[in-house]
Amino acid sequence: MPKRIDYYDDPDSPAANSIVPSVNVVVENDEHEILMIRRSDNGNWAVPGGAIDLGESMSQAGVRETLEETGIQCEVTDIIGVYTDPKHIILYTSNGEARQEFSILLRGRLIGGEPTPSSESTDVRWIPTTELADLTMDRSMRRRINHYLERAPSPYFD
Repeated sequence: MPKRIDYYDDPDSPAANSIVPSVNVVVENDEHEILMIRRSDNGNWAVPGGAIDLGESMSQAGVRETLEETGIQCEVTDIIGVYTDPKHIILYTSNGEARQEFSILLRGRLIGGEPTPSSESTDVRWIPTTELADLTMDRSMRRRINHYLERAPSPYFD
């Protein structure tokens, strides 16, 4: 199975050779639980997301990626932040792509569906916000979730 390896400000990280706009979506249910996936490429917990395809908007990509990875239908309602830190490099071992971070974090509203794993997620769950700190996740994902939980009046930018 190809792996995803996240580096942050690491002298051993490969040099970036691409940048791809992507989205992540935080979907919260009526019980104030967050939709989380366990990634199949590195075993870490994350909110759903992925690359924006040619011909689609960031909102369309967020809705598509959430449905593909989780079985949950949502609509995008807000932007939480934009993350473009060049110190964060994501290596995909399948093809040697070393991607500089470029991710837009969106807020989504639950419409329907049932949590269902996919080829990109080995587990999909609604997680109470009080249990998020116990999950293993990459530093950048934890930052995004913390920004969501802060409920700042304006989006975060880096």
